Amino acid sequence: MSQQPRIKICGLRDVTTIQAMNGLPIHEIGFVFAPSKRQVDKATAARLIEAVGGLRAASGARPRTVGVFVNETLEGLKAILEVAPLDVVQLHGDESAVFCQEVREKLDVQVWKVFSVKQDAEGNKPQSVMETLTPYQAAVDAILIDAPGGGTGKTFNWEMIEEYNQAAEALGLPLYVAGGLNEGNVQELLRTYSPNGIDVSSGVETDGHKDIDKIRLFVRRVMEA
Repeated sequence: MSQQPRIKICGLRDVTTIQAMNGLPIHEIGFVFAPSKRQVDKATAARLIEAVGGLRAASGARPRTVGVFVNETLEGLKAILEVAPLDVVQLHGDESAVFCQEVREKLDVQVWKVFSVKQDAEGNKPQSVMETLTPYQAAVDAILIDAPGGGTGKTFNWEMIEEYNQAAEALGLPLYVAGGLNEGNVQELLRTYSPNGIDVSSGVETDGHKDIDKIRLFVRRVMEA
């Protein structure tokens, strides 16, 4: 690859694992606020964000913190950010471009919008990808595509990635890919589609808990791609 992709590790729930990630070339660390087996509350998130503050990636920069939400209200986001000062709000629900822009402007935070990609390519096209993404061009800081539901450990139809890649590039937005990534398939994804960033959660877990050895292996595979 011509440029190192950004790496996001999502669904962190404990300080120990975060501290063990110090020095790894990880750009973002995500916390799930939406209902999920990985869900954290704002007090826990505040402690985890404080732990991230002590990290330095290989570049010397602190990884950014990302909160994952589904159809949260502006008031709810504001209440969480007052306790847990996230760098990025990642919106997985039916949030409109108008809402995304309101969040970004009123809460002074970056916004990523997530779009679900189905297994069947035909099922993805009630309208074109460009038509879907264009309203969000001035309202978000990045686009992320994932399998429906998110955090399922399942991949989607990767043939759709190129269309999202082209649309995101035309709109000047970075594209992250999530959904079923692990150390065994991430190199194929990167070598074939070259997204700007990748997002992994269940693929670096053992028995439902983050595994620092799997995180290190995943990162190494990305670096080798």
